[in-house]
Amino acid sequence: MPLTDDERALIQSFLSVKKIRRKQYLLQEGDVCKVVAFVEKGALRSYTVDNEGKEHVLQFALEGWFISDLYSFLTGEVSVYTIEAIDDSELVLINQPAHEELLKRSPSYQAYMLQLITGAYIALQRRVTSTISLSPEERYRDLVALYPNIVQRVPQHMIASYLGLTPETLSRIRRRLADE
Repeated sequence: MPLTDDERALIQSFLSVKKIRRKQYLLQEGDVCKVVAFVEKGALRSYTVDNEGKEHVLQFALEGWFISDLYSFLTGEVSVYTIEAIDDSELVLINQPAHEELLKRSPSYQAYMLQLITGAYIALQRRVTSTISLSPEERYRDLVALYPNIVQRVPQHMIASYLGLTPETLSRIRRRLADE
């Protein structure tokens, strides 16, 4: 989104930079999400753990992507998700008070946030539709088509969790596709 020098300076004055190491948390289940993070470098995942201790990956974020629990961030309610670094990562953060202030002071920031939240909603809707209507193989093909480098960046067991599969089922799918 094009910004004037003054808008860019204003927005940058509300941002902070944070480095986190592999396996370090940006958010833990039961905490209120206080930031939206832009991934400058690295990779993160958002997941929840069910009553049997099984992880369910909701989202990945690689360079150039955003990650947060928008529900918790916007409502102030506790999160049911954990956000963890898959790799050592460098993030650009905006906290809730800064977000609110920028919404008041910057029409460009308002427009960008509308774009961002709309994009997040569309991605969520696509993911739900994919989960309920596509075969496991089709879900994997779609993931690779949308995000070709994700398979090299994210461990297979996390990709399996994201797709709602066991790692063994994902291995069979990948072998079948490699044989084609």
